[in-house]
Formats: sequence, C-alpha cells, structure tokens
Amino acid sequence: MSTQPTDTTVALMESNLGIVKPMARGKVRDIYDLGEHLLIVATDRISAFDAIIPTPIPGKGKVLTQMSRFWFEKTRHIVPNHFVSCDMKDFPAHLHPFEDQLDGRAMLVKKCDRIDYECVARGYITGSLFKEYLAARQGNNPVSLHGFDFPGDLVDSQKLPSPIFTPATKADSGHDENVSFDYLAERLGKDVTQQLRDVTIKLYQWCADYALTRGIIIADTKFEFGFDNGTLTLIDEICSPDSSRFWPMDQYEPGRSQPSFDKQYVRDYLLKIKWDKTPPAPELPDDVVRNTAAKYAEAQRQLLGQ
Repeated sequence: MSTQPTDTTVALMESNLGIVKPMARGKVRDIYDLGEHLLIVATDRISAFDAIIPTPIPGKGKVLTQMSRFWFEKTRHIVPNHFVSCDMKDFPAHLHPFEDQLDGRAMLVKKCDRIDYECVARGYITGSLFKEYLAARQGNNPVSLHGFDFPGDLVDSQKLPSPIFTPATKADSGHDENVSFDYLAERLGKDVTQQLRDVTIKLYQWCADYALTRGIIIADTKFEFGFDNGTLTLIDEICSPDSSRFWPMDQYEPGRSQPSFDKQYVRDYLLKIKWDKTPPAPELPDDVVRNTAAKYAEAQRQLLGQ
C-alpha cells in the first residue's frame, strides 16, 4: 500500500463534478451515486459545534482520506468495510477530467444500508462524557451514566479501566446525543446492538494499541456501520482527526484538557472569541488555519510514518 503526501497549499470547499450531481453534501463530505458504487469526496470544510465553518483547512480532506484508507486496509481482519479504492485509475473515466478535485481525497466505496447511529468507543473520560459525569456527580459518590457505573473521583482525561461503548444518535445537522446500550437495543434489536458493541470495542482497541506504538493516544473515536447484503460493514471513515481525539503520548497528563492533533484547536479558538455557537460561524484567522492544517498533517505523519 502507498499513500500520497498531503498537499496543504490548495483548499477545496466544495466539489463540482459537472453534470454528475451529488446525492448529498454533509458537514465535510460530498457523496455521489455512481450506480454500483458511491464516490465520497472529503472536502476541506471543517465543522465545530454543529456548524460548518466558512473557512476551509487546506489539505484536510486529503488527510482524512489517506488516514481512512490506511485504517480500512489494516482492520479488514476485524470487520469488512466499504472501501474499494481511492486511486484515480479505478474511478469511472468520466470522472478523470476532475482529477484536480478528486486525486487523494476521494474514495470509491460499496453501497451499504447505513445504520443511523454512531458507535462511539471511549478509552478515556473527556469531552461530552466528562461534562455529563460532572453534572451527575454528587460528592465522591459513584455515577451511573448510559448503563455504566463510574467511580466518583475521576478527573478530566483519565484512562478508564477498559474501553466503553457509548452509542449516539446521528445528526446530519445539529447535535448528536449520547444514548445507552438498552436504548439502541430497543431500536435495532439486542443481537445487532451486541454485534455493534463488540466490533466497536475490538476496532478501537486494535487502532489504539497501534497508535501507541506511533506515540499517539486515541482517547475516543466513532465508527459508522451499515449492512452489505446482510453483512455488518464498517463505512464512512475510521480513526481520522475528525472522528477521533488524538493526544501526543509524551504530553499526556490527566486532570486537564490535552494538547491534540485534531479539530479541538478550532473549537478552542471559537470558545476563546466567545462565539455563541449560533450559525453562521465566524471566519478563522490565518494563523488558526495554518496551525490546524499542521496538526492534521502531523497526525498523518506520525500515524502513517510519512
């Protein structure tokens, strides 16, 4: 397997493939129906607090695509996935004139019946889960959340005894909500929910163990699944800086927020300027764009060895 170095000089805010119209534009990805397959184009859009930021991050979409390609090929022994190719030579000929938009940032994938929930694995307590934990904690009494019992003395970014499965509603726009195993089982069935939980934890543990050998902690991540002719299949992306919290292992210190190789840098800037999280989101200054692009590129360099 080979991956191309990321070009961080040109930004793609939105793909335009002429007469081939997208079936959907998400927060980051443009999706095209090619008949037998889908084409997923990772743009350089970035979202934060459920809003698309008007300023793109050059090279970001290529980082997402190359990292997902890497992980898809590494984890096929755990669960099948929808990845077919991200090489232009494998794309239909009528897309070749758009190589400047597609090369390195587009994936040809199998069509699957999507499960409309996100499967979140957490190895550390931080982010939305830590906020919920603090809100529910009374003194040092144990805290029950989403079917799990937590000790009453946890601190931000503390490693959990073992990874946990905390599914969430999937919102194409708006805010995802953490839900319990039982909530999901009522909607998808217990057998499917158990399969999702087991595969999610196996995937997370394998990727997290690998990342540690590269000096990165994957604090948490989310996966999406679908069915390919009845077979549970990993779809969308896997362990990218958009879907995961990446922390440098040599700077890890429980009890505080951690430096990261992901879009937390953008969130921190928006909090600093006291944006009220009401769209439209503000533009990002040049230094935030440069530093965010550098963090994504560094995550790719460290994890993929580029």
